[in-house]
Amino acid sequence: KWKGMIYRQGIYGVAGKYVAYLGNWEKSNIPGGWIWDDMGNYYGAGSGALNWHENQYDLVLASGNTVGDSVKIIETRPNLIQTNLVAELTSAAKGSGDNAYIYLAPMADKGFVRGTIPLAEQAFVISGSFPDPAMQLLGTLQALVENGLPHPPKYQYNYDKKPAAFETIGTIRSPTLDSLNYWFMKKSINLYGETFVKTMGLEKSGFGATETGLRVLKNFWKERGIEPASLHMIDGSGLSPQNRVSTDALIRVLQYARSRPWFNYYYDALPVYNKMKLKSGTIGGAKSFAGYHTAKDGTEYSLAIIVNNFDGSAAEMVKKMFLVLDELK
Repeated sequence: KWKGMIYRQGIYGVAGKYVAYLGNWEKSNIPGGWIWDDMGNYYGAGSGALNWHENQYDLVLASGNTVGDSVKIIETRPNLIQTNLVAELTSAAKGSGDNAYIYLAPMADKGFVRGTIPLAEQAFVISGSFPDPAMQLLGTLQALVENGLPHPPKYQYNYDKKPAAFETIGTIRSPTLDSLNYWFMKKSINLYGETFVKTMGLEKSGFGATETGLRVLKNFWKERGIEPASLHMIDGSGLSPQNRVSTDALIRVLQYARSRPWFNYYYDALPVYNKMKLKSGTIGGAKSFAGYHTAKDGTEYSLAIIVNNFDGSAAEMVKKMFLVLDELK
């Protein structure tokens, strides 16, 4: 679509630069509180003024035939712009699964891939987050227009103001909000949560930032009876270990949603766990579920359960949580 829009204008190359306008949006893609182990991986994709390809790429790896052999990086899909990844992985036993992690800070040009993947894999795929989504988008656009990526790259940012004179040659709109929310809930796409919060800040205060968006969010719920202290939120997705949300606050949110005209869309987006409509939450040492269930006798429940600081496997904890939730059936 982009190529068609541009070529129809008779543009087959750019003598100057490709410029991304990033105004009215905070420069940092990553909110405070995220940890080093998360931010380079696909679920640690932050949100900027320009987000591209869900700020995510696939990394293709090849392992050796013996446990302990080194692992090679085959390629990235799409190709990472101005970023070099160093493989520090080893081959593990067959069936050991994906234990590989990407360590790559925002805006960095070098990162590391550590951990293990099973031996004798020729195209083992893990996913990471773009360190600089706007740069990735501009590099992709230049490659599209000029049929390859000439060197040196010709792109830059503009944080201050839009160009005094410009011509819009095409517009592509996102899916509707209910569709975005559907996949946000079904697949826990953290990027969407971060973007929703920053967009709230942009719409209500004129500046898209995590801090401004969270202020809007907390004020909204305060006006509806939820104390700000029960919504200790650091980000828009819950990835920070510093987030603290009470079960009482979750129940109040769920009951508010039930009263709204858009409830059916919201309810439809909730995944199914234990034959209940529930959104799950997972982070180190904590597991939670919140959602709705209608019992056999017709009683309608809004429910929330959080277990903090548990030992052992998350799978065993989930089994025990489901035993408790079964009392509502």
